[in-house]
Amino acid sequence: MRVARQFCVAALLAVAVPGTLAAQTTTLAANAQNDDTEPALLVADSVFVEDSSRLIASGNVEALHDGLRLTATRILFDQDKGTLTIEGPIRITDETGNLLLADAAEMNEGLRDGMLKGARMVMDDQLQLASVEAQRVGGRYTQLSRVAVTSCQVCGRNEVPLWQIRADRVIHDEEERQLWFEGAQLRVLDVPVFWWPQLRLPDPSLKRARGFLTPTLRSTSLLGTGIRVPYFIPLGDHQDITLTPYVSPETRTLEARYRRAFSNGTIELNGAVTRDTLVPDATRGYLFAEGEFGLTGDFTLEFDIQSVSDDSYFNEYDYGPSERLESSVTLTRARRDDFLQGDITHFETLRASEENDTQPSIVVNAEYEKRFFPDRIGGELRLGTALHSHYRYSDIDFDKDGDGVVDGRDVSRLTAEASWRRTWTLPGGIRAGVEGYLWADRYAVAEDSTSDSNAAQLTPAAAVELRWPLIRRDAIGGHTLLEPVAQLGWVGGDRPNIARDESTRVEFDEANLLSLSRYPASDRRERGRLAAAGVRWLHEAPGGWTAGMTVGRVWRAEPDDDLSRSSGLDGDSSDWLIAGGFANPLGLSITARGLLDEDAQFDKAEARASWANDRVDLGATYVMLVEDPLEDRDESQAEWGFDGSYRFSTNWTTSAEWRYDLADRRLDRTGLGLQYRNECVQVDFSVIRKFASATNLEPSTDFGLTVALTGFGTAGSDKEYRRTCN
Repeated sequence: MRVARQFCVAALLAVAVPGTLAAQTTTLAANAQNDDTEPALLVADSVFVEDSSRLIASGNVEALHDGLRLTATRILFDQDKGTLTIEGPIRITDETGNLLLADAAEMNEGLRDGMLKGARMVMDDQLQLASVEAQRVGGRYTQLSRVAVTSCQVCGRNEVPLWQIRADRVIHDEEERQLWFEGAQLRVLDVPVFWWPQLRLPDPSLKRARGFLTPTLRSTSLLGTGIRVPYFIPLGDHQDITLTPYVSPETRTLEARYRRAFSNGTIELNGAVTRDTLVPDATRGYLFAEGEFGLTGDFTLEFDIQSVSDDSYFNEYDYGPSERLESSVTLTRARRDDFLQGDITHFETLRASEENDTQPSIVVNAEYEKRFFPDRIGGELRLGTALHSHYRYSDIDFDKDGDGVVDGRDVSRLTAEASWRRTWTLPGGIRAGVEGYLWADRYAVAEDSTSDSNAAQLTPAAAVELRWPLIRRDAIGGHTLLEPVAQLGWVGGDRPNIARDESTRVEFDEANLLSLSRYPASDRRERGRLAAAGVRWLHEAPGGWTAGMTVGRVWRAEPDDDLSRSSGLDGDSSDWLIAGGFANPLGLSITARGLLDEDAQFDKAEARASWANDRVDLGATYVMLVEDPLEDRDESQAEWGFDGSYRFSTNWTTSAEWRYDLADRRLDRTGLGLQYRNECVQVDFSVIRKFASATNLEPSTDFGLTVALTGFGTAGSDKEYRRTCN
């Protein structure tokens, strides 16, 4: 239909337009092309010429020029004056998607300048600006008089939006994508709340605009009721800084965030400086710096620096972790057949029960591994080396505080490793594999009267592994895998007289069921003859749900005294490892893992259940650990945790969290939240109660309130919550 209209207009202009008008029109089009702009195109049901210089188009009129599209009921083009008189309803859309509506207009032939009556702008399909009249200037500025601005959906002539900004005048700068207000008044349900003589806001298409962000009200039992007001400052296209004053009766804090993007990486700094009544006459604060860079030669450099003025600062202000700070610099290169990594890390404890001088504070690691595929023997050959060192500030060479750890022990270790592995497929689908290892370790120990200063060990190991994957496909499309696994292994050598300083926690799970050593570091290795067996089951139903389970156990010729009870590996035979999971398309997911001893009691257990869909996001966790002196645990620990949210209507969502210490029979943390969202406002309210613990010496209650008027720049309107008008 539109193409047919264009042909009709072209024919009408060719036949009916006098020669003089046709010549002038051709000249205007040529001038437009010389200015690198497209000539205007006019489409209408009826087009005729009056007095040889006035073109009148009526009925479904559409004009296109240089990215602008205009639709109207009637257009009168005066050739002599170069003006367009347009009768509405008028609809003008620019190349960015902004919409301008009007009842009538007087504009120039390029649709860049003119006056519009009863104008209404809709920007990015969300922000609405209604005015008595609008004036277009230079194709860049739109000036609106007596304006009402809102991103709320308004249904009906007499309906009042939830919020609006009334202004005497608003100027929209299309190039800078800014809205300038004069005599601006914020109204909530048409009740005046604030007034500004001048106000500047970004339009919805601008994602990085200088100015204030959404403020936050926060009330805590320690700091009182205060307000955070972030101010965002872009520094070019690749960096920015956000300054956030936080003021309450008890504190004066300035928070800051700096970000910068480079061609090969990024950095981000977060920090705060505080003067408060909690620690009088002292300047408190913190600084976090992190970054990642891609270097030449496939190397990646990462750093993460953390620092805080005192141990209780994070607990009181909720800026960071409450247990330990970890600062590190890491250099990594990963390729198909080799891996290289080096890092240095500094740890700082914030726990009241620990001292930094007796904790491993500086840790250095370096490792390299390369793999080969030899043709003669087949399989895969790996060669690697690792360097490790950790240092304590204390120089006490014995266990002064009675916690089982020498207070000043410093350890350095150099390890070289060679391994070879190969697999075969036997008749019946059985997969057979063989592995061989040789480890060489050298240790240097200082500030420890209980260990040798220098020690070395050479450790050979070998294993044979069998797997029999059995797969069944049923008639309705389901798949079931049943895979028995078994391993026989041997680890030689003798354990040197050095302390167990790295391998203090040992985990036994389905990932290392078939492993020759489950210690996390080489200061300890499992020795002697070992055997492991288990079975893995997995089912995938045609309806989309899946379920799986793994059961396994380890046997050894001689028990290892350094394997604790809660590891599940002490004694001649281990606990039964039981792990399973279930998931369905409705959003339900369950995972559980436990170590079951000979008395049918769990020495360690963990479980997680979650259910998530469009309305519900619920999760529950359970963790249990038995008493274990080798892991510095004098009593059993167990904890329930719950977190979730429920969207009980289109606009309302509630959330909750809850953590209960079953061993101490007390609440550790609890919180509630309520959120309201529609297309033009978002309100978040939260309350969190933190009870006293090892990392939180003083209980506190935090209240939070955030109100965001959406529709400007980064506070964009959420169209999912937009109402519809009947």
